[in-house]
Formats: sequence, structure tokens, C-alpha cells
Amino acid sequence: MKENNYKPQIPDVMEAIFDTVYLLFDLVAAILFFIFSQGNVLFILYGILTLTLCGGDAFHLVPRIIRAVHGSNDKIKRQLGIGLQISSITMTVFYIILMYIWKFTFTELKIPVIIEAVIWISAIVRIVICMFPQNNWCTDEGNMKLSVIRNAVFAVTGIGVIILYLISGNTYGYHMTRMVAAIIISFGCYLPVTLFSKTKPKVGLLMIPKTCAYMWVIAMGLQLLF
Repeated sequence: MKENNYKPQIPDVMEAIFDTVYLLFDLVAAILFFIFSQGNVLFILYGILTLTLCGGDAFHLVPRIIRAVHGSNDKIKRQLGIGLQISSITMTVFYIILMYIWKFTFTELKIPVIIEAVIWISAIVRIVICMFPQNNWCTDEGNMKLSVIRNAVFAVTGIGVIILYLISGNTYGYHMTRMVAAIIISFGCYLPVTLFSKTKPKVGLLMIPKTCAYMWVIAMGLQLLF
């Protein structure tokens, strides 16, 4: 139950501010993509990508913001669990969209069939695994075995997208190899959190650079737009 005398600590306030700024950044960026796309499929895709990121993360960040300000209770814990499940699925969709962004950014390059197949198959497998009730999303214990499996599959999806942006390199002078760095940073921070944050809460701090890496991905799209 929520404590009546709960008072948010400075780290709680800072987390709430950071999460709010992140969600607002994504929302504003999505609006800009749609407004200034002028029918360009690439920037419409960037808008969809950003909304997917913002919408999915909102399901678990909004409860985190509420928890940081008002304290925790059983309802918040359940919302956090469901939110993590939803964001795990939308994050997988995020990488599928990122693959299509690559296609429309580098129209003269052809995506290797094997890479596209690996991205699609691993993404679908991860989404299916995320749907299993055995994940125990709403419990403190979770399911370590399924966590390892679904995130190992997710890493395969990420590696597939990384290979695409390595293939394109600096084509057109876009310097989109930065996308490789952003994805590596996001996975390097995300995987330890999903695997160890329940037993070592301080590992959760890695979500800050992970979130910044996703903001960087969106910023690259805005740079192309303007």
C-alpha cells in the first residue's frame, strides 16, 4: 500500500523530470516529422518510429513518474509490469521500422535477403515470447530464463540492423554510421538492466544512457529533415 507520509527524494524527482522530458521530446519530434514530411515516406516513417518509441515507453514511464512522485502501491506495480511488456513489444517493432528507414534512406542499396529475414524472424519470435504469461511481468521475480531468451533474440534483431548501417556507411554523406554507435550503446545499457536490475537496482541507472541513445536516433532523423 502507498505510504501516506511518502515524500519523493531528489533522485525520484530527477527521474520523473528526465522521463517527462524524454517523452515530450519524442512527442514533439514526431509532430515535427509529420508536419514537415511533405509526403516524404522516409520522414513519415521517422514519425511513426518516434510515436512507436514514445507510445510504448509511456506505458511504463508514466507509472514510474507517478511512483516517483506519490510512492508505490499494488496498482502501480501492476501498471509497471504491463508497461514493461508493452514497451518490450513496441521496442521490437521500433527496429523493424528502423530497417525500413534504412531502405528509404539508401534507396540505391539493396538489403541482403538473409539480413532482412533474420531481422523479421527474430523480431516475431521475440514478440511471441513477450506474450507468454510465464514471463511474470507483474511480479518482482519475473522469469530469468525467458528474460535471457527473449533478450538474446532481441540482440539478434539489433545486430541485423547494425549490419545494415555498417553496409551503408557514409553513403550520401549522411554519416549514418552513428546509428551503429547509438544501437550498440542502447543494447549495451538495456541488456544488463533487464537481466540484473531486480537483484541489483543500481544497474537501472544504465537506462539513462540507453534512453539518450534512442533520443540520438531520433535526432539523426531530425537532422536529415532540416
